[in-house]
Amino acid sequence: MSTITPSLVTLDADFGVTPQDVIGQLAKTVAAAGRSTNAALLTEDACAREAKSATGVPGGVAIPHCRTAAVNEPTLAFARLSRPVDFGGPDGDADLVFLIAAPEGGGKVHLKILSTLARALVRKDFIAALRTAQTKEEIVDLVMDVLSKAKDRKPKADAAAAPDAASGAKAAGDITRIVAITACPTGIAHTYMACDSLKQTAEEMDGVELQVETQGSSSVTPLPADVIAAADAVIFATDVGVKDRERFSGKPVIESGVKRAINEPKKMIEEAVAASRNPNARKVTGASTSSNNAEETAAQLGWGKRIQQAVMTGVSYMIPFVAAGGLLLALGFLVGGYDMANGWEDIVANHSLTNLPGHEVGDMTFDRGGFLLYFGAVLFAAGQAAMGFIVPALSGYIAYALAGRPGITPGFVGGAISLAVGAGFIGGLVTGILAGLVAMWIGSWKVHRIIASLMPVAIIPLLSSLIVGLSMYLFLGRPLSALLEGLQNWLSSMSGSSAVLLGIILGLMMCFDLGGPVNKAAYLFATAGLSTGDDASLKIMAAVMAAGMVPPIALSVATFLRPRLFTDAERENGKSAWLLGLSFISEGAIPFAAADPFRVIPAMMVGGAATGAISMAFGVGSRAPHGGLFVLFAIDPAWAWIAAILVGTAVSALAVVALKQFTGKQAVPARA
Repeated sequence: MSTITPSLVTLDADFGVTPQDVIGQLAKTVAAAGRSTNAALLTEDACAREAKSATGVPGGVAIPHCRTAAVNEPTLAFARLSRPVDFGGPDGDADLVFLIAAPEGGGKVHLKILSTLARALVRKDFIAALRTAQTKEEIVDLVMDVLSKAKDRKPKADAAAAPDAASGAKAAGDITRIVAITACPTGIAHTYMACDSLKQTAEEMDGVELQVETQGSSSVTPLPADVIAAADAVIFATDVGVKDRERFSGKPVIESGVKRAINEPKKMIEEAVAASRNPNARKVTGASTSSNNAEETAAQLGWGKRIQQAVMTGVSYMIPFVAAGGLLLALGFLVGGYDMANGWEDIVANHSLTNLPGHEVGDMTFDRGGFLLYFGAVLFAAGQAAMGFIVPALSGYIAYALAGRPGITPGFVGGAISLAVGAGFIGGLVTGILAGLVAMWIGSWKVHRIIASLMPVAIIPLLSSLIVGLSMYLFLGRPLSALLEGLQNWLSSMSGSSAVLLGIILGLMMCFDLGGPVNKAAYLFATAGLSTGDDASLKIMAAVMAAGMVPPIALSVATFLRPRLFTDAERENGKSAWLLGLSFISEGAIPFAAADPFRVIPAMMVGGAATGAISMAFGVGSRAPHGGLFVLFAIDPAWAWIAAILVGTAVSALAVVALKQFTGKQAVPARA
């Protein structure tokens, strides 16, 4: 099937005033041409990608794109607009718009064909031809000519072999050698446009030699090691982390979002040239950073932003340990009984499948015995082992985010010491940041080439672990331990109105950014104390999980109550959002919040606060850190927890309907 046909082309049409309007009309064009059976899903996926980073590019062109289950074949829809629309391009509104839809899970060949079109859009002659074409067939011929050349051309790496300096027209000393990485979240369009924009600009500049590695979806051909070694400076134009960043350690770096390489390629190259001549220029340390802001010059990211990103990285790596360990603990209680927490160590150590315990083990008596008690103890032991890695994982991956692989060892060591001295997750946060900064600092030392090869694998881990260990045992351990103990005592003492207030605060945090930093901070606060098993921690966990379930369920209910207040895409989302909510996946509400944040987010926060307050008021506890309704067996009393969720859902659903109804939201006709 052809990637583009005349039925997928619209000339000189008015498709509305917003990018979402245009994307919706193009999606309908794709459906009308028989290339998709779900225009709403296609619209939703493309708009979600648009929300991450605007797709306007120089020349009055926009390329909204996505990978989606709404198409089975790579598809291009094109519109030349009579009323240009602002897609965030650097030189104004766009009148030429391509919707690029790649099949979800499609092969790399398909994605490479689509990326070829994106690369053609940096050519002024191609854009001019699109504007002057008189018929749909001419548009199709122009696009197919570009795509057919891509199919016929032999695959060629963006990173060419290193040139022979001796045979070059210019001496090596006259040339500034630059290597670049380009990458965007979907890896279809901006990755390759940034690549070609940088390369074409470098070809027009004297004394600059530039080679690019595209870390896109169609292929990743790494730059040869000798090319990297010979480079005088590095450009990272990415909206995601750079793969194998440590290859460029020690090189002067200019770092920004991918769109800046499309919009300001010459300026970025000039900055890289200047950095190559500046001994104090920022160097690559191996830490993985990213930028979603195209205007961020990124001579370096602010320290506050880098530390925030590092903490979020640590939390994201910690969560699997929490989820696995917490659920194993919950299953251990379910199988072996809730009284087994007092004797599981004895059971695991002294019994086996051929020597099953009875109801009495040592001086303890259990409600259950035999295989159930033994198997429950094994599950509980495995859960405790997983929970034991929470703080080291948090600390280790915070340090990794700051300093790359050399930061992992001191980070994990610091986390383990935090547990040993009783500093808990607060100590893990501190040691992770400290380890990352120390490892980064040691990595910046200028040492002899022989020693340099030992730095990342021996010297940096050794010295940074020593510094972190001494700092914790000699200076930081006792104060942090006292701080954690005070916090735990305060939580344990909370009752009545104080507990309700805490539930309200946690509920507001869980619903404020629906999976963002504030939500994750509340979740970290809840899970950090779960391994202790004390009542206060269990109550906090129950309130946090219940409040996090409210937004997707409430929005799903609202779309059924008043469908005319929601768009087609939102109504489609509503059909599945309830299941995400029941599973404690707050992110199911993000599409609604992104489209209408000033009405949706306050409504969700009100319901979340109500749920948190009710859960804490009834003293509900949860021994599971995740799973929503599917871990009801680990929640007590379950009826009060369900009641809290139902009340919060009703409050949020009614609030969002009222806000949309009475604050100027236009009704959208429901589809037949």
